[in-house]
Amino acid sequence: MAKKSDIGGKRLIGLSPTAWSHWVTGDATIQVQEVLNIELQWIERESDVLLKAYSPKYGNFILLNELQLRHDARMPRRMRAYAGLVEEKYGLPVYPVVVNILRPGPTVRLPNRYESEIMGLTAHQDYRVINLWEIEAEVVFEQNLSSLLPFVPILKGGDSEDNLRQALVRLRNDQVLADLEPLLSFFASFVFDIPLVQQMMRWDMTVLRESPWYNEILKEGLQKGRQEGRQEGRQEGRQEGRQEGRQEEAAALVLRQLKWRLGELSESQVEQIRHLSIPQLENLGEALLDFTDMADLEIFLA
Repeated sequence: MAKKSDIGGKRLIGLSPTAWSHWVTGDATIQVQEVLNIELQWIERESDVLLKAYSPKYGNFILLNELQLRHDARMPRRMRAYAGLVEEKYGLPVYPVVVNILRPGPTVRLPNRYESEIMGLTAHQDYRVINLWEIEAEVVFEQNLSSLLPFVPILKGGDSEDNLRQALVRLRNDQVLADLEPLLSFFASFVFDIPLVQQMMRWDMTVLRESPWYNEILKEGLQKGRQEGRQEGRQEGRQEGRQEGRQEEAAALVLRQLKWRLGELSESQVEQIRHLSIPQLENLGEALLDFTDMADLEIFLA
């Protein structure tokens, strides 16, 4: 069994915080002094990373990094709160950055500021937004951005076997980076055929389950059907068809994870899983993380 490994934002940025700070700010003169341990309980999450940094031009400041798997409409308000709390705690200016990992739908707007007004009083917070799908994969290799190696497949131009193999080689050649291979394979599965990914690299559930992104996608995929079904159920005549679509989406996600975990399933197993309800699929999605062989799946289905 693989050892436990944190492959969340703190782990990735902590690999090379100075290189990361140069990339997100575009300022190569910045030096990171410390990766701070956040003590503000309600913002202590895997996606929030604080770096205490120094710039010859601006002096000491806090670089606030928020890694966001999918766009959250509440992010502008949260960034205003994060920046204010961090500035109050450390008494230093704050440079906030949001890194969006997965591309949203074409109609989704990605703001880079928070603004509100009441009775003539205004509140305003700017923050930098970096969208990974707009970043050239070659930048990761040229600037030796080890923190971004697991994301290469979803970067601009990263959907080639050559780039995938190059990222894999770099991870395997560095003992410190080796346990990031499952995360690379996870994001590769968004772009490449599963048999190719399986052939090239390992998919380690024990390691992946430590990643907040894997768990967020799993939870999101399973709960999306239930949430959207409830919302759309208010629209008469449309509930049944849309609920069915969400159930199919959840079943497809669970089947995908079972294939990674256990290998090919029989036709009867696939059909049985496709007919599970969304709550049953949610339970299976959580249980499969502990499956070791087909017998575990059979016991669950029985």
